Amino acid sequence: MDSPGKNEVIVQGLSASQGIAYGQVFVFIQSDVEVPNYQVDADKRIAEVGRFEKALVSTRQQISKIKGEVEKNLGPEEALIFDAHLLVLEDQALIGETIREFESTGRNIETCFDHVSSRYIQAFSEIDDEYLRERAGDIRDVAQRVLQNLLGQAENSLSRLADKRIIVANDVSPSDSANIDRSEALALVTDSGSRTSHAVIMARSMKVPAVVGVRDVTRRVKNGDWAIVDGYDGIIIINPSETTLFRYGKIQEQKKTFESLLLKANSQPAITLDGVAVSLMANIERVEELQMVKDYQAAGIGLYRTEYLYLNSARIPTEQEQFLTYKKVVEALAPNPVIIRSLDLGGDKPMAGNPSLFPKEDNPFMGCRAIRFCLVHTEIFKDQLRAILMASAYGKVQLMYPMISGEDELAKANAILEECKVELKQRSQPFDEKIEVGAMIEIPSAAATTDLLAKSCAFFSIGTNDLIQYLLAVDRVNDRIAHLYEPTHPAVLRTLKQIVDAAHKAGVPVSVCGEMAGDPVFVPLLLGLGVDGLSMSPAWLPSVKYLVRAMTMADAKALAAEAMTMTSPKEIYAKCDAFYRKRVSVE
Repeated sequence: MDSPGKNEVIVQGLSASQGIAYGQVFVFIQSDVEVPNYQVDADKRIAEVGRFEKALVSTRQQISKIKGEVEKNLGPEEALIFDAHLLVLEDQALIGETIREFESTGRNIETCFDHVSSRYIQAFSEIDDEYLRERAGDIRDVAQRVLQNLLGQAENSLSRLADKRIIVANDVSPSDSANIDRSEALALVTDSGSRTSHAVIMARSMKVPAVVGVRDVTRRVKNGDWAIVDGYDGIIIINPSETTLFRYGKIQEQKKTFESLLLKANSQPAITLDGVAVSLMANIERVEELQMVKDYQAAGIGLYRTEYLYLNSARIPTEQEQFLTYKKVVEALAPNPVIIRSLDLGGDKPMAGNPSLFPKEDNPFMGCRAIRFCLVHTEIFKDQLRAILMASAYGKVQLMYPMISGEDELAKANAILEECKVELKQRSQPFDEKIEVGAMIEIPSAAATTDLLAKSCAFFSIGTNDLIQYLLAVDRVNDRIAHLYEPTHPAVLRTLKQIVDAAHKAGVPVSVCGEMAGDPVFVPLLLGLGVDGLSMSPAWLPSVKYLVRAMTMADAKALAAEAMTMTSPKEIYAKCDAFYRKRVSVE
């Protein structure tokens, strides 16, 4: 097992799917299709378009077959991933642009399709939102499959592993992950990827540990190397020593015991040891996530990111299409609340196929996005607001605006909302006339004027991801300065406290829906600062609920008070981590 003469190497990545695995490595290399480039004779151009259409049909059949196999082996929820792939094949903008480029250039259809799909992939790759950025992977996966069919090439596959193996790859496409031999895959490790990639979703479904973002791991290991994959702490240990193997055997036993405690706590109410109830809600992007929300017994949806509806299509969805989607979510969660965030689109989240709406910006994070985009494109905004209002007749809906910078923007948005209410009344369309309206606090100017915004808001939700980014002037997706992105920076804590105090003085509740809300290490700090509720990815709910039930609110307030007197972000984090570990058996 342990190779003599080889030193143990520990490589850090991001935890994506929990669990521990030990075994030999299989390095999976998937190269891009090499696309020929040539001129097509005029008398063969009709046949060339026919060849493209035939490849699209073949690709659709292949993906449908994969979807069926995934549904049989893993369940219908996991199979829904491939609906996005089928939608790519029906995207008339993508297909139409390919044919138009072919007609204008006369170059072979593979070249034209490669050019057009690459533009789409590039547009989605530049989106800041991690989940939506994964759409680039959908298009890339489908595009590679179409090109393989056009060129008559066989697809790469992970369906036949020689034996039980840890799969190590630069990245794993959704199709490749669907083909993984479940009986032989021990773990998944990738150079790139993210916690929200389809491969990771598959790994979680198969209960296979996964670590992503392990840079250059494909160059540091070779086939047959022995390794430990720690899906809890996000590390891969290459050539582990006997001592490390023994230690991880013990850790694995403890983790399994702890996971059973989490699941048990998940069925209990989120109440602290001193009797304080805490609202724990879920963040979602898609209707398909509703089952997870129910399984993990969230108190409702604290953040419904609606831009997925727009980014999953080359055209703006109609009012009716949006209404039917929102209605499905609202009815499924009733009587629990659903907070629907209005469109956070534009800037770093452009819609492929709509370049006129989304001109390129030098600094998209501070560009025409979210509420700014909506106040410019009022008809698009009104379609969405009417759809949200209509859905409010079917359950408890709350409306939230993103990226509000001050009172003037809030007043303009609310004025448009009132216009929509009048229009629906004229149609005799029912809706909740007392629908509660709130704002995301994610810009420093909003944090500094929370008292003014509170006059026109029924609730606030703090988007810590952007708030920290803007407060500290740190681009959180820039690897060179990622270490400066510190949630425990004193400036962040002071700002959070200022927001909560100003809101509570006005009688307005405050929740947190950013990444901090789903991290059990930060939860006591947030609650101690006075936050009323937390909203997170559904999978994090058991861990957070377990911690809430293992602590007192009095201790959380004492932790926050002490943290407010400290000056070092690292020391504050260490204090929070010690608080967490004292109450939760994770060792």
